Amino acid sequence: MLSLLNSTAIDSLGKFRNPIRSNKIIRRISDQLCIENGLSIIENPKPTKGHYDKWIGRSANPGLFAHASRLGDEKEPSVRERLELLIDKILADKPANFDEFIKLLELANCEFRHNRRSVRLSGQKGFIRLKSLSEDYTENAICERILGKRTVVPKKKINHDNDKRFNLLIDIQNSIKAQNSPGYERWAKIFNLKQAAQTLLFLQDNDITELGKLNEQAQAAKDNFNDLQTRIHAADSRMKEISELQKHIGVYSKTKGVYAEYKKSKYNKKFYAEYENDIEKCKTAKAYFDGLKLEKLPTVNMLKQEYITLSADKKKCYSEFSRARKFMQDILMARQNVQQLLNYRDEEMGKEANRAER
Repeated sequence: MLSLLNSTAIDSLGKFRNPIRSNKIIRRISDQLCIENGLSIIENPKPTKGHYDKWIGRSANPGLFAHASRLGDEKEPSVRERLELLIDKILADKPANFDEFIKLLELANCEFRHNRRSVRLSGQKGFIRLKSLSEDYTENAICERILGKRTVVPKKKINHDNDKRFNLLIDIQNSIKAQNSPGYERWAKIFNLKQAAQTLLFLQDNDITELGKLNEQAQAAKDNFNDLQTRIHAADSRMKEISELQKHIGVYSKTKGVYAEYKKSKYNKKFYAEYENDIEKCKTAKAYFDGLKLEKLPTVNMLKQEYITLSADKKKCYSEFSRARKFMQDILMARQNVQQLLNYRDEEMGKEANRAER
């Protein structure tokens, strides 16, 4: 079905305004009407200069189809660009050294050849030498970035459609600026119309059709974000404890023999003067253990394994943290906008009822 929108009304008294993303709302209404009347729709349309046949998956005209492909398709990142994006992602996790960087590469299903200093991405046939990448992605550059000697802005494949976010609606009725400035009031109404459209799209994309469901998901988003934050802080705290405990266990294992001899000497002053440093270190370690109320000292291997587990959990939480925070912010903002729109509707209905009574 073809929809035509004129820029002005027939009587020329009104002008059609097209806020950002309002075309998507119109498209969804059009698709629903087509489905109800048994007409075809374009599945997952993309902005393109290509031929219509390409949208619906036809190849009736191969020559024209190929030309449209050259014009309309967004270029996929090359293998080298994908590798550089992966390097940025791994370096964001702040590996301690190049060897740890290689381990993280291998965890990402990549293969590294030490003799040729080359990498093969998952699903690719050939290897890519690090020295053949851009200047910020060679082996020397990666080492400098790990040590903090080189600063690079990570490459990002920008999706402008997904990056657009909506804002809170302006309370025009209680805005002093809107009351004193007709120009600002007109701008605020258009701004609110855009934000309302984007809020509606966000709710539709997340299949939120009821106010109760919106409240539930908003609370769930807050709980999920707070849980991730708590887990990250708990992992950080415990990892610091483990590092400190390992240090004291190492000191204790080196000095406990000297302290045992000191006890055998019945705390001889001459012996103490000779081994004062080791004896005091052992006392400090024992006091630390007593403070933790440890009945039995854990082994170094046990602590290392716990540290690795915590580090993996922390990394997993961090990978979800930004997404969870953004979703929480968006859904709380959407709830606030919906509540403001509902209050505005109730006020308007109240005004109409008062006019009818008069």
